[in-house]
Amino acid sequence: MQLDQIKAVITGGASGLGFAVARHLVAHGARVVLLDVNEARGEAAARELGADARPAFIQTDVTSEDDVAQSLKSAQEEMGGLNAAINCAGVLGAGRVLGKEGPMPLSTFATTVMINLVGSFNVAKAAANLMQHNAPGEDGERGIIVNTASVAAYEGQIGQAAYSASKGGVVGMTLPMAREFARIGVRVMTVAPGVFHTPMVDGMPEQVYQSLCAQVPFPSRLGKPEEYADTVAFILQNRYLNGETIRIDGAIRLQPK
Repeated sequence: MQLDQIKAVITGGASGLGFAVARHLVAHGARVVLLDVNEARGEAAARELGADARPAFIQTDVTSEDDVAQSLKSAQEEMGGLNAAINCAGVLGAGRVLGKEGPMPLSTFATTVMINLVGSFNVAKAAANLMQHNAPGEDGERGIIVNTASVAAYEGQIGQAAYSASKGGVVGMTLPMAREFARIGVRVMTVAPGVFHTPMVDGMPEQVYQSLCAQVPFPSRLGKPEEYADTVAFILQNRYLNGETIRIDGAIRLQPK
């Protein structure tokens, strides 16, 4: 699918990796609708993309089945179609299982899994439900779903039990979902980023930041959101990519802590 044919919803699209994807797609002629729980940030992001791109923002809670279904339907009507869904919404959910204050509250673990894993599933199923009615393109393709996992899905650090479990679930559902959606011509892919420069690291002390960069074998720096966006764009255009998770991490392998 060529980028100028893309009509995409992007969760977590108001900032970070999601906004980088939106900016890249819009620059190549795609239509996008940003979905984010933060209304003020979402509206500002849509304005930043520029009126000529006709971007839209819909406040959306990815953990709500009804909210997601309605948002995707509205996005489809706004763009005159829907053939791509990119899941970038997520939270870190950091914390030890047995912390200084006692065991991790179950609500902390559940919230992380609900947003990162259940939210991704929720958007994927709602998107596929709409995409299955699209007219088939080349190879019978009707749409593409791209999820975001993390290298923590493979080598989670101490304090990442909830986060790693949620991202491991995203990796785990990629292949079975791709196999199921093959009959309707919808591909499912996942990207597992390493350590990327997003708003979450902006307030980090310089010493800590440089230490983090040094852990990446090559290039020894944090990933750029634009590099994540490039990877998503490549997936969208290459129909033979399906049912797989691509690590984009500078060869980093996370240490225990």
